[in-house]
Amino acid sequence: MNFLIPDAIVPAPQFQATNRDDAIRELVASLFRAGVLVESDQADIVRAILRREQLGTTGIGRNIAIPHSRHAAVAKLTGALAVSGPGIGFDSVDGEPVHVMILLISPPDRPGEHLRCLESVVSTLRDESLVAAIRAAQTREEILAVLANHKPGGAP
Repeated sequence: MNFLIPDAIVPAPQFQATNRDDAIRELVASLFRAGVLVESDQADIVRAILRREQLGTTGIGRNIAIPHSRHAAVAKLTGALAVSGPGIGFDSVDGEPVHVMILLISPPDRPGEHLRCLESVVSTLRDESLVAAIRAAQTREEILAVLANHKPGGAP
């Protein structure tokens, strides 16, 4: 998941949102704090992602959501990751709360790349031991280590 911005990873102890819309705002804000987005683009990006949620939930089940949108504010695939300890209602397909959220924003002129990235994230997060390790991590550095040590198809 090389599109993730390390400084936009928010582990459970620091993640504050308690509902879907606030979670999306907090994920977008993490990209701003990481220096990837300018402040003036944040509200428009949040609106774009929320519009996408209206088409159908990005809560894919198994406590995972992948909110995403295409937006001109980014020049390349850009992502953030957050973990919610208590979980967030995301209208997930299985009705379960979401604990791991991966936000993906891509340039509007690269729809194929956007879809391939979504497929890759879904495939990677099928590994339940990886998701459990991400949820258990208490710091950004621990989450980065889990992701760096993950072997596709194997244990993290």
